[in-house]
Order: sequence, then structure tokens, then C-alpha cells
Amino acid sequence: MKSDNVKEGITRLPHRSLFKALGYTDGELKKPLIGIVNSANTVIPGHMYLDSIAEAVKEGILMSGGTPQTFCTIGICDGIAMNHKGMKYSLASREIVADSIESVAIAQGFDGLVMVTNCDKIVPGMIMAALRLNIPSIVVSGGPMLAGRFKGRNVDLSTCFEAAGSYGSGKYTDEDIKQLEEEACPTCGSCSGMFTANSMNCLSEAIGIALPGNGTIPAVFSKRIRLAKTAGMKILELVRNDIKPRDIINPDSIKNALAVDMAVGCSTNTILHLTAIAKEAKAEFSLELVNGISKKTPNLCRISPAGSYHIEDLYYAGGIQAVMNELLKNGALNGGLVTVTGKSIEENIAGAEILDSEVIRPYANPYTPDGGLAILWGNIAPEGCVVKKSAVDPSMLKHSGPAKVYGSEEDAMQAIMGGKIARGDVIVIRYEGPKGGPGMREMLSPTSAIAGAGLDRDVALITDGRFSGATRGASIGHISPEAQSGGPIAIIKNGDIIEIDINSNSINLALSDAEIESRMQKWSPPELKIKEGYLYRYARMVTSASKGAVLQ
Repeated sequence: MKSDNVKEGITRLPHRSLFKALGYTDGELKKPLIGIVNSANTVIPGHMYLDSIAEAVKEGILMSGGTPQTFCTIGICDGIAMNHKGMKYSLASREIVADSIESVAIAQGFDGLVMVTNCDKIVPGMIMAALRLNIPSIVVSGGPMLAGRFKGRNVDLSTCFEAAGSYGSGKYTDEDIKQLEEEACPTCGSCSGMFTANSMNCLSEAIGIALPGNGTIPAVFSKRIRLAKTAGMKILELVRNDIKPRDIINPDSIKNALAVDMAVGCSTNTILHLTAIAKEAKAEFSLELVNGISKKTPNLCRISPAGSYHIEDLYYAGGIQAVMNELLKNGALNGGLVTVTGKSIEENIAGAEILDSEVIRPYANPYTPDGGLAILWGNIAPEGCVVKKSAVDPSMLKHSGPAKVYGSEEDAMQAIMGGKIARGDVIVIRYEGPKGGPGMREMLSPTSAIAGAGLDRDVALITDGRFSGATRGASIGHISPEAQSGGPIAIIKNGDIIEIDINSNSINLALSDAEIESRMQKWSPPELKIKEGYLYRYARMVTSASKGAVLQ
């Protein structure tokens, strides 16, 4: 066992003494040591109850003959961090999550890990750590929040952001705002739409590192506790059979994850995280691969913000297993890959059928014949950019308009809320990338303000920052290279015409190559916005969004 490094032989006498100080018996030390990484805290609704999930995992480990040891890692609530300096730390925290788990797991000599997680950056950070360590590991999430109810319709966090954007128009009274605030997020769990947290929890199931049901069983269901116990039991099987994360996550399983991503219409952030995950898996990954999978995978689901359904509806419709089985039956999924169950994908999803053909459409009757995400290229984004195509109004799939350029999210928000954006405009927000932000902030507030003002069918927004999974509209992010690194987005001027054709995967500035080159020769990078602390180190080390915004 790997844990023999910290407990066997005369040289480990001091180590065993410390284990005895923790209360462990000789019998417990003879068993595999299983680390439970618990991101529980009282600052994120998706994490406030994770101690109960970790406790269930612990019970499963004990039932199967392991010795559990729990440790913690950090987490940030993206919703609370949104639209202020705190959002600069969100993506950057993913690396801290991965690094902290790596540090503890190697120092303590664990034989296996169960990752108890939920929200946006914590899920991919944990998967990255599992791959880096490459010891048997399972991810188990806390599950999604239930949708709220307001004026007879289902609502969620994105409803609140859009209501804030439209408040000045008189659409909502003060009483409405108060009621919405009370009802939009009614339970614990990761926010109830197909936002980044739920997207990654669903994809962890699709890629094989989590048990079936991980993505969609609601947080408040006891079935979630049973899933956690099962994860605790299964980790011992993985340890005994020496099945490791890189045995599970490889180019083929990443293709499966992308197919599910396209079918359910996940967050654009999944591309950023899958790129980073592929790097840790030592697997080839490219943005061209994303479009290749998208072109042959139909979009079967329209979950909020792309539609009115929520994760609980997807659960009742058959969950990710039903989506995967529908793809498998139509040759769009590889069913022979190993997973943390010890069984193949095909075995895991056998018998899973679509139970509501409106929530999960059949393969033969999709919302669109291609996937929910698209990668665009052009002279604005030579290394690519990403859009959630399934959340774009059809009228905006092709758009040409004058640029309104802003050097920060705050400046853009002031213009949007001040009524300075006209129909047809293309809002450009730059110097918000991984280096320039730093931290590549999500732009949920600007996109929600646009939607709240009723402009989402008339205005596009492009940025070297990124978007929340709750964003809808012609919102194109991850423009690479970013402005701070000398990407062409840096030289766009007010009034320049920007041409977007999502169906043709193109985004271009209507200028000659000579004019672009002339402007670039006159450009020089501004000083970094932050010059101390973690973000300063992060800005100096982070790579392009096209490479997953990982540290080098």
C-alpha cells in the first residue's frame, strides 16, 4: 500500500506514534488510508452541508474496510464574488485547490482519495489534483439546489441578476425584488441551472470519475447521502484493483465528456476546465476537437439559462445517464471505457431511458443538430474564443455592429446601466483576461444587465474575460490571446465594425491586416492592475485561456 510509506518499519516509529495521538489503533493502521477532501464551509450554499456528505463517505469507507482521514480545501462562491474585486480570485482559486490537495495527499501518504465538492472552481480543481497525484480517486458532489418559485414560474440565481439589470425600467416593484430575493435560491446546493458548478458535476459523471447520478440528484434528497456512502465503498475497490484517475480520464473519455457537454448545453467554462484537466491527464486536447464533437453531437437539452428547465427536471427526466444512453445508442459515445464503478460506461447506463422527451429530447428530434457550445476564430481571436450557442437567440447567431470598447467590467456596467448601449452594438470588455484581470472575471452582471434591459436579442458582448454558466445571449468569452498579452482585442477602437458568425465559427474585425498590424506596432502593454499578493504571482505565471489558464 502507498500508505506503508508513512506507517511501516522501524523508521516509521515516530509516524505511528503520531497516528496513535490521533486515536488510531493498530488494526486501523493496517487498513488502507483513504483521504476525504472536504471543501465544506459556511460561505457557499453548495458547501454549507458538505460535512454530512463527507460523513456518509466516511461510513462507506469504514463499511468496506478502510481508514478514513478528512482534510479541507478552500472554496469561493462565484455568485457572491461577482461584479467586484473578489471575482478576480475565483478562477485563480482553482490552482490553490489543486495544489493544496496535492500537498496534503503526498505528505500524508494516502492510498486513495474521495473528493467531496460542489461549486464552480472546486470541482475541476479537485479533478486536476486527482490526475496529478494519480492515486485511486472518486469525486462526489453535494448536488444541485432546487429551483425557486416566483409569480407562478421557476426562478434561479440568474433571475436575480437579470432583475437587478431591469429594475430601473420599472419591470419589478420593490416588493417583487424582496420576494424574489427570498425565493430564488430556496435550498442548499449548487445553483439550480446548468451553470458551471452543475455543468462540471455532470461532466465528472460523463468522464467517468464520479458515480452515476452525481450530476443531477438534488442536494436535499437522501439519495445523495446514499450516493456518498457508495462512493466511500467504491474507493476501496479502486484501491484494491489499482484503478487510477489516468486509467479513467484519457482522450477518449474527454471526448465523451465533450459529447455530453454539447448535448446538455453546459457552461462555456467547461472548455477552460476540460483543457486544464486534459493537461493534468497528459491527454491531447484542442479547441478544434471541441468544434469537431459539436458538429456531430445534437443539442438535446435546454436547461436554464438556455431554457426554463432546471437540474431537478433533468434528474426526473432520466439524468445524465439517459442523455449518455441516447448518445450511445446513436453512435455518439464510447461505451467501453472504464469508470470509478469498476464497470464500463455502457454497463453504468444500461436501461437508462428518457422519461420526459421535452427536458431531454430524442436524438432524432434535437433542439439543434449541433452542440450547445461553439469555438470561434478570426483576426480578433487567433487562438479562439467560446460562446454558449444554445443560449443565443437565433437572430443573433450572425451579427455585425460597431464596437463600444471598455477597459474593465466596471466601465462596461456603468455604460449599460447608464443607457449608453444602442441596439446593434458590440460591447468589447478587455484587460479582463487571466493576466490582465488578473483572474479572468466572469461577466454575469453585464450580460444580465443586457438581458434585463431587453437587449440580448440586439447586442453582442465579447471579452477576454469569461462568463458565468448563468449567462445567456450573444456573449463571447475567452478571446485569446488576451489584451494584456498583445491579442488583437487590445487595438479595437470605438466604432470599428465587428462581424460575428457563430454558425460559421468566425469572429472578425472589419479591418485590413495592414491596419491591424499598424495599430499593434503602436500598442504597448499596460502595467499589471495588481502588484502584490497571490494575484500578482498568478498574473506572472498564468497561461492563455486557450491553454486552460493553468500556471506554468
